[in-house]
Amino acid sequence: MAQRKILIITNRIPYPLKDGGNLAMNAMIEGYHRSGWQVYLLSMNTTRHFIPHEQLRKLFAHLYAFDSVDVNNNINWIGILKNFLFSREPEHAKRFYKPQFKEKLIGILHSFQPDAVQVESVYLSTYLHDINAHSQALTVLRIHNLEYQIWQGLAKKTKSSIKQAYLNSLAVRIRNFERDAWIRYDLLLPITEKDASQIGRLEDIEQMIVAPFSIDLDKIKQGNNTERWVGYHIGAMDWIANREGIQWFLEHAWPKILRLVPKFEFYYAGRNMPEEFKKLNITGVYCLNEVPSAEEFIADKKILIVPLWSSGGIRVKILEAMAAGKIIITTPAGIKGIEARAGEHYLSARKADEFAKAIKWCFDNRQAAEAMAQNAHDFVKQHYDQNIVIRNVISELEMLLGERRHSE
Repeated sequence: MAQRKILIITNRIPYPLKDGGNLAMNAMIEGYHRSGWQVYLLSMNTTRHFIPHEQLRKLFAHLYAFDSVDVNNNINWIGILKNFLFSREPEHAKRFYKPQFKEKLIGILHSFQPDAVQVESVYLSTYLHDINAHSQALTVLRIHNLEYQIWQGLAKKTKSSIKQAYLNSLAVRIRNFERDAWIRYDLLLPITEKDASQIGRLEDIEQMIVAPFSIDLDKIKQGNNTERWVGYHIGAMDWIANREGIQWFLEHAWPKILRLVPKFEFYYAGRNMPEEFKKLNITGVYCLNEVPSAEEFIADKKILIVPLWSSGGIRVKILEAMAAGKIIITTPAGIKGIEARAGEHYLSARKADEFAKAIKWCFDNRQAAEAMAQNAHDFVKQHYDQNIVIRNVISELEMLLGERRHSE
């Protein structure tokens, strides 16, 4: 059998490997590559996540090919207003449809002739017509989040009636866009069972399998006796859910935590850290901006705190922390998509005083907290092994390719 070919297109370059979305995309890319597929990666090099061209030449050299197209995806407030008033499509989708990217995509489809094209963002579904017009490849959509749920959550949380009206309108338009996209792909790959169930409730989808973010356990450094029982958070701070979560945690939960555990410390880091966070001067809180190495930042810290209120998909950092034997304290939204059990694999907290009590419990019950961390490690090993996940995806693709060949 000839070597299989897959073209993967992304709306940002899956680098650096500090961000959860980048890690999830990279896990799939590497899974195909290790399984013997020829992998052609085509990415947008966006203004919001721009990587210098000299650095790009060093990335993904082991793949069959890697190309990128510079794309300006800066927010245009006039464009957003026009979109809100005169369009039924979400502004997010329009922002990513660029003639230069379309031209590059069509050229690769003709020269590479892939067996499958995997799209790593629903907003890139605007190119699906071009893919089908210039290729016989299977089309695959990786669903990292149900995007409309994120905006629904933000709308519920905002206090501004004007902002809430806009966010609700945006959520509806994104939901309609997503539903239209789902039915036009040959295969959907949601990364959580809950997302798959919700898709199934909204649309009658024949070909769909859950392909969770997977972990190469050999690359996860296990905790040791040098870990300090301090809290930490790491994540891209240009993602509004992370930014608002940390702001809430510092304003509402942190004072209560200090009253119960006066010497507790909290460290947080992430790309595109807002200036107002850097200027904060709060007892026991340390803002490290963007760190050179996420692994080194995490290595000596024991307690991951994830105060998320709106989310979709899966929290990659939580899975990695579980695999590393960390203690996890998060909200129901933070753990969403991970089939772990509160009290057995992690501690759940919704209110400020619940975060404080969870941290106090860890210090009062260290042995039980360590046992919980071990349970979480075992859980990830059983359910999120990288080799098993990619094997299931490729098996499904081979079946669909075989069916297509027999029908021709």
